[in-house]
Amino acid sequence: MNMCSVCTDEEDSLLRGINSYRATLNLPSLTDNDKAECLAEEIAEQFKNQPCTNTTGANTVPGTEPQFSDFPNLLNKCKLNVTTTRDGAILPACVPNLAQDIVLSNYTHSQYSGSLNDTKYTGIGIGSDDNWIVVILTTDTPTGNFATGSSVPDVNFVTKMSPFQPLLFVMMGIFFLVGAY
Repeated sequence: MNMCSVCTDEEDSLLRGINSYRATLNLPSLTDNDKAECLAEEIAEQFKNQPCTNTTGANTVPGTEPQFSDFPNLLNKCKLNVTTTRDGAILPACVPNLAQDIVLSNYTHSQYSGSLNDTKYTGIGIGSDDNWIVVILTTDTPTGNFATGSSVPDVNFVTKMSPFQPLLFVMMGIFFLVGAY
């Protein structure tokens, strides 16, 4: 992850700006979400060498956003599970030198404002690298809270059991059946 004090200042400034914007709409402030911030940093790093154009970031035509083939690896780096990120929103913006006033307007005066205005979003993570800044919005639902992957019920838990655990289940079942008679 790219961590620098300048990036942190830009990210903190954007968070304050977004929360001020939401306050003018009588919406609650978004709270910091460390896991979303981790993923935002990872995604910003992926964008780092992509040039700013009038078709990137907030100017992207909906449906043409870049897809990362290694997205599962990015989730893994942040100890996230796709199940807990499904309802989140990833909002990348490219602004030369990350000029603060332009960065904020890229979120508040673009297609992204619809997401910022949505009351379902309660949390935020921000990451930046070079000319790119990425905002990730989170919800307070199990499918959008960006909770650590290990805290999510795993539907495939049977495949992770040791060979002796199924035997234990069978023996307990027999015990309960015999005990019922």
